[in-house]
Amino acid sequence: MRSLNPIQPMNASKSGSVRPLKPSNWPIAQLPGVSSQDQNLLETCGITTTRELLRRGKTSEQRQAIATELGIHLQYVNKWVAMAELASVPTVGCEYCGLLLHAGIASIAQLADLPIHRLHQQLLRVQVANLQRRDLCPSVDEVTRWIQQARTLVRG
Repeated sequence: MRSLNPIQPMNASKSGSVRPLKPSNWPIAQLPGVSSQDQNLLETCGITTTRELLRRGKTSEQRQAIATELGIHLQYVNKWVAMAELASVPTVGCEYCGLLLHAGIASIAQLADLPIHRLHQQLLRVQVANLQRRDLCPSVDEVTRWIQQARTLVRG
């Protein structure tokens, strides 16, 4: 399994004080479902991080331009942008952005609006349906942190 480390630490300083929450930025290779071939294609057009993908893929027109430039279907670019956005929530990261997308959550704003227990139940259903493993489902406490951080990021 790939090491899941953001490009830079986001919340705690060396002195232990808490800084304002900032979106995480990950190497594009750490997004789930991005093959090495896809990674190479993205790198040829200058996209090496999730932050760069989000910056270059803000609008549907920009995402279509990326798909055209790479010669791939738009659905892949849309999926990568959605996962990059979800991965920007520090406690979600690249580890859980794919799970959230499979559960029907495609944006930070959508994550911020969900009731905690409803999201946890959705995630549990996805884990059981796909992996037959309840024990791999994130805890209610983890889901609570995701939603709290998403709300903070949405408020800016």
